[in-house]
Amino acid sequence: MRSEAVNPTPPRAAGISGALARLSATLVSLLRTRAELASVEFAEERERALARLILMVVAAVAFGFAALFASILVAVWYWDSHRVAAIAGVTLFWLIAGLVALLRLQQRRHSDPRPFAATLAELERDRAWLEAQVAAKQEGTE
Repeated sequence: MRSEAVNPTPPRAAGISGALARLSATLVSLLRTRAELASVEFAEERERALARLILMVVAAVAFGFAALFASILVAVWYWDSHRVAAIAGVTLFWLIAGLVALLRLQQRRHSDPRPFAATLAELERDRAWLEAQVAAKQEGTE
């Protein structure tokens, strides 16, 4: 008995229909790769956001208690001599601290990288490559 070799790749169809089939398969593969990249980036972004949220809540609670007790300490310390000035000073301090925090948050929002930047960059490279391929095909047929 003779053993026949099995060809793992199907024979290519000739003509326009074969080219369209290969192009479709390439595009589906390309889109699948980009979707997988987007999925990975989404999962990473979700994990980073959750970690940031947890740390912000812990920090806010800790600093909130520290601020409360520091404010009470200042008010009690100066209660007999300058109670109104002490309360006004503590209030002004926390107002300035809150404004500084809001300004920092605004700066970070503008400086942080966009989510899915790698996916968008890959899609842009794919678009440029496809445009180059189409242009090359059009030059070849003219």
